[in-house]
Parts: sequence; structure tokens; C-alpha cells
Amino acid sequence: MGTPEFAVASLVALINAGYNVVAVVTMPDKPAGRGLHLQQSAVKQFAESKDIPVLQPEKLKDPAFIEELRSYKADLQVVVAFRMLPVIVWDMPPMGTINVHGSLLPHYRGAAPINWAIINGEKETGITTFKLQHEIDTGDILLQERMVITDTDNAGTVHDKLKAIGASLLVETVNGLENNTITEQPQASFSIDSLKHAPKLFTETCKINWDADVEDVYNLIRGLNPYPAAFTTLHNKKLKIFDCSIEYHDDIKQPIGEPVSDGKTFLKFVAKNGYIVVKELQLEGKKKLKVEEFLRGYRIN
Repeated sequence: MGTPEFAVASLVALINAGYNVVAVVTMPDKPAGRGLHLQQSAVKQFAESKDIPVLQPEKLKDPAFIEELRSYKADLQVVVAFRMLPVIVWDMPPMGTINVHGSLLPHYRGAAPINWAIINGEKETGITTFKLQHEIDTGDILLQERMVITDTDNAGTVHDKLKAIGASLLVETVNGLENNTITEQPQASFSIDSLKHAPKLFTETCKINWDADVEDVYNLIRGLNPYPAAFTTLHNKKLKIFDCSIEYHDDIKQPIGEPVSDGKTFLKFVAKNGYIVVKELQLEGKKKLKVEEFLRGYRIN
């Protein structure tokens, strides 16, 4: 059960490991693009290329879907980047349902674990496989693998690294469940003072606060790159910033949030204790550009 490219890697790994994937459950096709043509999920496209049956329920409690799902008699269900499942679905197989989650649970439960780990300046993250239970991302942990987050990583690069780690850890988990060599660990057994969460990203989350520490602004920008992207305004137009670097300065004379540029080679914004030096950006209604290309056609007052 999955939808985006992140889930495809796990599906490929299961097949390559010799497991019999009896069916795939994914989101219904959605209109996309200017022509609003129906677009298939990455998981559906791959599954069809391998002649795996594909189920696309609008509602996961639909009796017809439940009956069809039950007919496949799966021993185990695997969820990677999918919707929240009702009990009747996740409790169906004899071996239960396991999830591949892009964080070191119990930290960063929720919809955007990769983004929030980077936004919060974490130096490591990882993959957790766990058994589904009633509350989202709270089930017993099966296996975990850690990964370093470098200072130049962004949400895109961490996503791609975790995609590969997750696929490998999933196969290891299924092997362990099959051979009864995994000990489940309740998340309550992890001694943690305060949990860090990963809620859904909203527009307000992506708005840059230039009065913040320059490192916090930098982490926000890379934590939202490539999607949905951090933004500010330039001459009353929305400006998305994708790539940047930091210049530290203790004594800046310009006002917070002020754009500074030579009109040719650089554009930077004033933050609390330094500058955010923009490398790649997109002005509202325009395409994404490197800053030098942008400045060739735009005047900064």
C-alpha cells in the first residue's frame, strides 16, 4: 500500500527479494497538469508494468474494496507513504500490517518527518519499521536504521537516501518476521523527555521569518527544498527560495528582511545575525532560476 516514488523502492525490493506481492493498493488516479489529464501514481505505474493487480479505492471502508482485499488472502500488508488505514484493513492479515516511516520513532510522527527533521536542525534521522496500531505512527517498533544529515542536505537528498535505506530495511524486517527473529519494542519503552512532531506542512509553515537566527532560516529553506519551498516577498511578489548559503555578520546596518544585491552576481537577505545568500529561486509567475540568470532580467531596488 503506497502512492509516491518513495514507496516504489520498497515494492521493488520486496519483489527482488522473492516475495509474492499479490496486489497493490494505491490512490485513485487524479487530474493533473494544465489539461487535467488523469495521472497514475508512481506505485500504480510500476505495479502494472509487473502485472500486479492494482486496487484504487475512493474509501478504505467501502465493503466492495474490503471484500476484494480479503480475497487476496495476504499474509502481511506493507504500508509505505499511504493514507491512514481503518482497523478493518490493517488488522486483516494474520501477520498484521507494517509501516516504513522516514524518522527514528517515536520522534517525528506525522505527515512530514523528513522536512521537520531538517527544519529543526537535526544531525541524524533514519527509517523505522513498525506494526500498525490504532493511533498513527505509534505501533511497536520492529527495526531502525540511522542516517547522518549533513549541513548541505535538503529534503530532496534526504528523501532519496531514506528511500533506499527504507527499501533495504523493509526486506530485512519481512525476513525477520517470517523467521520469527524480531522482538517488537513498544514506543513507550523509549525514554524521551519531549517528543518532536512532524505535522502536515501548511503555507504559513513555509513563510520565512527574517527576524529568526540565520541558521534557523537556512534550515527552513533546505527543509522545504524542493517542495513545497520556503518563500518570502520581493516587490510584493511571492519569491520561493530553493538553495542558499549563510554569511555570518554580527553588525548589519540594513533592516531585517532587506534584499541586498549588486544587480549582477548575488542576492542576499538580511536575517538576525547574518545574510541568507540566495543561489536558486523562483519569482511568482516565473520559472525556477539560478540567481545570476534571475538578476539578468530583474532589477533589485
